[in-house]
Amino acid sequence: MERLSRLFWPVIVSPKNAVIKNVEAISRSQKLLAEMGLVKPAHNGTFQLMPLAQRVFDKCTKLVSRRMSAVGGQQILMPILTSSEHWKKSGRLDGDITEFYLLHDRHGKQFLLSPTHEEAVTALIASISPISYRQLPLRLFQIGPKFRDELKSRFGLIRAKEFIMKDLYTFDRDVQLSLQTYNEVNAAYDTLFRQLEVPFVKVEAATGMMGGSVSHEYHYITPTGEDQLMLCDNCGFAANVEICNAEICRRCKSASLQYVRGIEVAHTFVLKDKYSRPLKATFLQDNGKPEYLVMGCYGIGISRLVAAAVEVLSTEKELRWPKLLAPFDICIIDAKQGSKEEEMANKIKNDFCGSLGKVCSIEEVLIDDRNHLTIGKRLLDAKRMGYPIIVIISGKIVDGTARVELHMPHASLQIEQSEALSEIAKYTKAKSKLLNISALGFNARLNCKYRVIWMTTCS
Repeated sequence: MERLSRLFWPVIVSPKNAVIKNVEAISRSQKLLAEMGLVKPAHNGTFQLMPLAQRVFDKCTKLVSRRMSAVGGQQILMPILTSSEHWKKSGRLDGDITEFYLLHDRHGKQFLLSPTHEEAVTALIASISPISYRQLPLRLFQIGPKFRDELKSRFGLIRAKEFIMKDLYTFDRDVQLSLQTYNEVNAAYDTLFRQLEVPFVKVEAATGMMGGSVSHEYHYITPTGEDQLMLCDNCGFAANVEICNAEICRRCKSASLQYVRGIEVAHTFVLKDKYSRPLKATFLQDNGKPEYLVMGCYGIGISRLVAAAVEVLSTEKELRWPKLLAPFDICIIDAKQGSKEEEMANKIKNDFCGSLGKVCSIEEVLIDDRNHLTIGKRLLDAKRMGYPIIVIISGKIVDGTARVELHMPHASLQIEQSEALSEIAKYTKAKSKLLNISALGFNARLNCKYRVIWMTTCS
């Protein structure tokens, strides 16, 4: 169990009646994550994660890694510095490079702070080409920092110059098998986003600077979103207006359209041989002849995903987390130091905490031991932080039985210890069930309308 007094938690405290001048528009997630001491700005477009935020990021990273491993992904790590020679070969250095960070070493060799790694991973495979068809399909992913010189960084982690990303690169024998891989990875993405329980929509999208033939984006719907999406109420077709800004649906010709704004949190592409051909990444076919590998790439913005989830779920004053990402599941608040209930509360707390390990992971329990503060002040902080379950142990005895207060997002109860433990066990079981969802359970739902945004709405 972690104690809050030991955590580095630099909360922003504004003086009472202070007039705060906003020099720029900020989002709900940016405001809450900063005020609650989870994320601290470093420079324009770069941010420092405090311990509580790092816990959230670690959970998100682990969840994404599990989904990638489930579809045969193997985790690697490539250098952040990428030689510009690879980008010259792919042709992307000849395009719009205003968002690239370019630098030279002492010998004059040019590098990029990588915004993505298509060239790098293809060059890696090319360095050992030709590989055998027996080694395919090959699916390599990494999770780490990426860089983009944004013209205008905004909304905190949602649009930053340095961000954390999961990028998966796949290699197949032909286009048909590459499309099969595409469907498998997209199914894994569908599963991941349903596990997070945040409303989302999957739309057809432009291939952009990545190139390729097929592309989809995953969006969280919120007015803060910078992308405009078109959704057809008649057939469920959904697209980014970049590729489909029309008055009628491209698929069914219906005029029953609606437009919403979204934050892009993931993007998938079929690349064909856009990178393997110029970089000469090949494999030997079963007839012994070399052929260019067919590629796909699949990104998830880890840092943007966390911020966007907060943006959608939170209230103006309180953070809300997906169950699987909350920094801690349970926050325990005991009696104030020096109060007449303190001695009894400590006995109840010791008994209660001793039983917690039977119904949940003690690593998910935080004790707010700042008992120089009132229970009310600590309860306010815990609610603002969005812990799913808050337990107040005040030393209250009713009819000779110890009672605790249990605060959850939609209920506040005064119950016996055993009942509180039972409620925590239910929550832990629900979380475990969510964590172990299989993509198989969703396959029949993938063709339903864009309102597949909740697991319960696509039955």
